Amino acid sequence: MSDVTIIGAGVAGLFAAHELLGRGVTPRILDRNGPPGPHGCSWWAGGMLAPWCEGVTAEPVITRLGADAANAWAAVTPVTRLGTLVLALDRDRSELARFARRATGHRTCDSAALEPDLPPRQGLHFPDEAHLDPRRALADLLAALAARGVTVERAEADPADIPGPVIDARGLTAALPGLRGVRGEMIVLHAPEITLTRPVRLLHPRHPLYIVPRAGGLFMLGATQIESASRAPVTARSVLELLSAAYALDPRFAESSVIELGTDLRPAFPDNIPRVTLRGRVIHLNGLFRHGYLMAPALAAQAADYLTTGTKGELIHED
Repeated sequence: MSDVTIIGAGVAGLFAAHELLGRGVTPRILDRNGPPGPHGCSWWAGGMLAPWCEGVTAEPVITRLGADAANAWAAVTPVTRLGTLVLALDRDRSELARFARRATGHRTCDSAALEPDLPPRQGLHFPDEAHLDPRRALADLLAALAARGVTVERAEADPADIPGPVIDARGLTAALPGLRGVRGEMIVLHAPEITLTRPVRLLHPRHPLYIVPRAGGLFMLGATQIESASRAPVTARSVLELLSAAYALDPRFAESSVIELGTDLRPAFPDNIPRVTLRGRVIHLNGLFRHGYLMAPALAAQAADYLTTGTKGELIHED
């Protein structure tokens, strides 16, 4: 017998289930597509746990609460704690200086000292940041839940039809007031001749890029951020921009194999801050924007606090 029903088996719903189990609350998880796969933005994420880099454009709460994400995830899945390297091409050096002025938690560095496989450039190192493999993280979450007897049931569900407390983590499907879709596109490349140990962000005034290393010589390139609700396939323009930026970072990416192209819509509120929205007996976890893996632990913890003790954290809103 479950104590709470969670609708949505993306990163927010699964981490909420994990958090609740840790507090002695048994969840039931429903998702119309079943377990995670290439049908949601959690699948296409970069997996960067980069609160200080994100703090350049995000509100301070993202950095403050996101700073604990690496420790939270490390209890579930492998987390690589080698920081983030931020670089700019010579013609865009002003972008690096501007980023440094707006960021905290970094030090200047020679990129060759951290990533000797890349052409040497002056950069910024954020040593306390981390990254994970999102697809492995989802699989590890599922395994941890299954070990406690909780699995994802494939079912179409409406919160209004479910008795008892409900956590709605369906993203855009929840249709909350003010929620919008922000389109993101990504590419997975196989480049076994290139070795990177940490995410690299390449600054550019129009086409910023991040490259996240994964096992087996794979690299995730992302991500466009387009104010559009289109779920159409990746555009040729985006592929050209992402690959051109990767080539500018290291020309060897021109010989890599394109393994995968992906796109989905990130749910976001007008201020781009995730929320725990209370609507009667339904608790909505939503608006993760581009901070899904970074902010899912904080969102889950505040939802669990409210369910178990009535505590209202700073991400909680009443509707």
